[in-house]
Amino acid sequence: MKIANRVALAAAVFSSFALTLAPVEALLAKDSIKIGSFLAVTGGASFLGDPELKTLQLYVEQINAAGGVNGKQLELVHYDTAGDAKKAVNFVKRLIKKDEVDIIIGGSTSGTSMAVIPTVEEEKIPFISLAGAVSIIEPVKPWVFKVPHTDRMAAERIFADMNQRGISKIALISGDGGFGKSGREQSLLLAPKHGIEVVIDESYGAKDTDVTAQLSKIRGSSAEAILNFGFGTGPAIVTKNVRQLGIDLPLYQSHGVASKTYIELSGDAAEGVRLPAAALLVADKLDDKDPQKLVLVDYISKYENKYGSAVSTFGGHAYDALMIAVAAMQRAGSADKAKVRDEIEKTKGFMGTAGVFNMTPTDHMGLTVDAFKMLEIKGGDWSIIN
Repeated sequence: MKIANRVALAAAVFSSFALTLAPVEALLAKDSIKIGSFLAVTGGASFLGDPELKTLQLYVEQINAAGGVNGKQLELVHYDTAGDAKKAVNFVKRLIKKDEVDIIIGGSTSGTSMAVIPTVEEEKIPFISLAGAVSIIEPVKPWVFKVPHTDRMAAERIFADMNQRGISKIALISGDGGFGKSGREQSLLLAPKHGIEVVIDESYGAKDTDVTAQLSKIRGSSAEAILNFGFGTGPAIVTKNVRQLGIDLPLYQSHGVASKTYIELSGDAAEGVRLPAAALLVADKLDDKDPQKLVLVDYISKYENKYGSAVSTFGGHAYDALMIAVAAMQRAGSADKAKVRDEIEKTKGFMGTAGVFNMTPTDHMGLTVDAFKMLEIKGGDWSIIN
């Protein structure tokens, strides 16, 4: 047989085999539930995305080992955004159009989460964000939910603590990213309601390696405390520069730094810093009768045994989102997008790492400010203030 004939015959056989295989692949695809995810696993926000992805991988594996959801295995489809909003939009479109996922969990940062909202709303797919800005869920968008405490709640908790300490004038400094901008906006809005005056308002960029110029202005002001809203390396730089300049004022950070990474980056300069955070960071310090402790200790044990590293509240957000999604699918009896959306909105009494979730048609997060613990860094570790 001539070579050309052999090639033609082989192509025909392969084509026939492919046609036979296609329906099987389609059938297999229908037998799994696809969880789409886009996280900042690398880049400046990797301290957020890395534990989030590890948490999703850990619990998808465990859920599948226990039989899956509604008799189907979960399949995690993930893309690394490196914190880039444009990449996030492209990946979400790919997750929906090409990968045909049933739900999306992700958006490590507020900027990437906000960027994809028009797409998920247009495509009508449930999306649970892992970012902090209140603008993600306010005003309410039908297909968008979130699990971390909001920047507004953080500001409320911080100002309440300042009131207890008799602080009435503050300096505000914030990152110029989506989370920092939103936190700044909420702080300026809420400060007057707590009898607090923002006497100076400064900012810094994500690539800035020194903010002494801004802090020098703050040192010359009448501020009685400093509040920084940001995430990544920025807050650690602010913390170090504050101490280097000898500024002897109480320093507050937001929940955007609620991980050991911040303490490690800041070193001794972090001593005395206060911030609101989820109870996950102080699980071992909770009363044994606290109903949340069992959930926290179990998550910590499984994560640390699997990865050999400390947990962060950011990985906890991924746990909360996945478990809320799974529970919604179980109640819906399927992965039908509209039914799952409706069931997520009906989430009631779910005990997560961030607190107890009670969602409604007008509240697509479902946490109260009481879910926050006010912490202070002492001896390189977290301590509960109140």
